[in-house]
Amino acid sequence: MALRIVQVDAFTDTPFHGNPAAVCVLPTPRDERWMQDVAREMNLSETAFLHDERDGWSLRWFTPTVEVALCGHATLASAHVLWEDAHLPRDRQARFHTKSGLLTADRRGDWIELDFPAKSVESAPVPAGLVEALGAAPAYVGRNQFDYLVELDSEKSVRGLTPDHATLAKLPVRGVIVTSRASGDYDFVSRFFAPASGIAEDPVTGSSHCALGPFWSARLGKPELLAYQASPRGGVVRVRVVGDRVKLGGQAVTVLRGDLV
Repeated sequence: MALRIVQVDAFTDTPFHGNPAAVCVLPTPRDERWMQDVAREMNLSETAFLHDERDGWSLRWFTPTVEVALCGHATLASAHVLWEDAHLPRDRQARFHTKSGLLTADRRGDWIELDFPAKSVESAPVPAGLVEALGAAPAYVGRNQFDYLVELDSEKSVRGLTPDHATLAKLPVRGVIVTSRASGDYDFVSRFFAPASGIAEDPVTGSSHCALGPFWSARLGKPELLAYQASPRGGVVRVRVVGDRVKLGGQAVTVLRGDLV
């Protein structure tokens, strides 16, 4: 029997912007190798696989090369598909059982708000090769369980990066978040590079904002922030820091439906 797969652009309301994710709602669990093969075939930064579990949905995320423990944009895309394709009533909260614990999604008008764990960043020594790989001098370097976080002096510096991905891939982390204060309508901008996870540059990264939210909330003295991820596709993330949780707001649009045969 063919399985439906849906491609959704997340953290945008405009097709071909934001971050594309594939979503596959399964009638029963499938084995890890099959899911990895499908993710490799889709060749997107993330492919999400869901099936009914207890009071919600089991959710796993795969890049073309590895399974990851936390992903924002594919969770946003998954909630969008559950509501749009009538797997879940539109007024019902989406509840996901994941490797990062229970995650939830709620509709907020035209937006979807995710409830994710905050990922605090501690100051860290500059790792060998980082400055050379980025081609920019950091104002701050920190690290959490997933990534390095690098603050640069300006939005122009962040947008102008052309990093050496081969060198970044040697760092012992999932990826590198690069950020600065914004110069326009947003509170901060960022980019996310994860060549070690099979993603040279992720277009819009929900999970990186689990670290960026607390980081910029402390520096700017405000719990609610508006962020822009300045990749070539670009995307907008609303961020609310609530204790040890981060609420991530975004929009989503379906761009493709197909069948796995």
